[in-house]
Amino acid sequence: MGWKEAAAPVLTRMPAVQRPEGHVPFRRKMYWTLGVLVLYFFLTNVTLWGLDTGASNDLFGQFRSLLAGGQGTVLQLGIGPIVTGSIVLQLLGGANLLGLDTNDPRDQAIYQGLQKVLVIAMVFLTGIPMVFFGNFLRPDPALAASLGVGSFGVQVLLFAQIAAGGILLLFMDEVISKWGVGSGIGLFIVAGVSQRLVGGFLFWEGQFPNQGLIPNWVSLATGSVGNIPPLLSMDGISFVLIQGGILGLITTFLIYVTVVYAESVRVEIPLSHARVKGARGRFPVKLIYASVLPMILVRALQANIQFLGQILNSTTGLPAWAGVYSDGTAVGGLFYYFAPIYNRQAWMWWLGGTTAEPWQIAIRIAVDLTFMIVGGAIFAIFWVETTDMGPEATARQIQNSGMQIPGFRKNLGVIEKVLERYIPQVTVLGGALVGLLAVLANMLGTIGDVTGTGLLLTISITYKLYEEIAEEQMMEMHPMMREMFGGGD
Repeated sequence: MGWKEAAAPVLTRMPAVQRPEGHVPFRRKMYWTLGVLVLYFFLTNVTLWGLDTGASNDLFGQFRSLLAGGQGTVLQLGIGPIVTGSIVLQLLGGANLLGLDTNDPRDQAIYQGLQKVLVIAMVFLTGIPMVFFGNFLRPDPALAASLGVGSFGVQVLLFAQIAAGGILLLFMDEVISKWGVGSGIGLFIVAGVSQRLVGGFLFWEGQFPNQGLIPNWVSLATGSVGNIPPLLSMDGISFVLIQGGILGLITTFLIYVTVVYAESVRVEIPLSHARVKGARGRFPVKLIYASVLPMILVRALQANIQFLGQILNSTTGLPAWAGVYSDGTAVGGLFYYFAPIYNRQAWMWWLGGTTAEPWQIAIRIAVDLTFMIVGGAIFAIFWVETTDMGPEATARQIQNSGMQIPGFRKNLGVIEKVLERYIPQVTVLGGALVGLLAVLANMLGTIGDVTGTGLLLTISITYKLYEEIAEEQMMEMHPMMREMFGGGD
């Protein structure tokens, strides 16, 4: 008996959101999407009961905008367990160790059940060290004394809350994928990053330069900022660019233009219908063919590495060559070099934001670039193969639709060979390009200190969401098109 036969009775009976029977009207999809989004914002503002907020810090730090959720809330874990579980499945599926055929309904149910089991396991593997070991979520001593359960009892309550939030987020994502528009994970990332972008423009509390972009400009215009260097000097230009937020605004705009342009760059393979004369179409192979979503997997892997270092440092301690920590952040050792470049202060040593030597910063930048470019390309390949976007799966879809490539025989192998000229090369190039853009955006800074990966994901997901909404509206207006694309009742 194989592992599928042994695990199928359990995996196929995992709780799941029921699929809709037939077509879901566009308006109903929007209602489900908006409802889940409102619930997400509500949960990110529900503070953990029993948490000592004054003594807790955010373990994910700069990864927070990417992993969504909220520090000290029910959604403390964010989409981290979901993404980590997806990484494991991507690796197992890419190595063909699962032996599952996602076209088979039974294997598909086993795959989805296995994903839920992995996500639940990641909820425990991430939440338990966060609550019981690293002191990242510290219990309120006053509540422990009043309840008479001690600190351990309050820690159990904290873990129960964040575990429930992590599992609830899994089903919220499933509701979006089956009843809503787009992807739940993508929607949560867009919501979190957009919130930080708006705050980066309009945040009025605090003093210059720790305000939003517009309040900072108002402070400069009204002369309420003292000790401004002459604007025509090098110090003045640097002050306006960095302290005034101009560099972040330029970087945000350039990343937006680059992603939108890259989404429009494509190689179009002509298609014609084998039986309907005159029926023609094109199959687009975009420059960012695998989308920006594989970057979540790369950054989540980096987040897990940093998470491991922080846990080891706070529990057993680390030798100096492995990691030196200050206020929970690696400032030396291997874990320092594996830490991503979060912002300008991490590498602009002349600003006084880091005490590292220039050669140490150069090594860290080189490691981050290598990790993101190579990792982006590798995970893009895995993403394409496991989501049926590879040459073989795409050729099968084209043939099943009755289309063929003009000038070539109507043969599955021929179509696959034509697609192999473009898809693998474009996948690698697009994944590497996205990784490079993410690192550059982090190094130059963005509005609201949004990470480069988070900004890339937000722009790309919003662009694809716009395309999907336009497609849904078109199918709603023309039901025959829904039948042609396989979305009939």
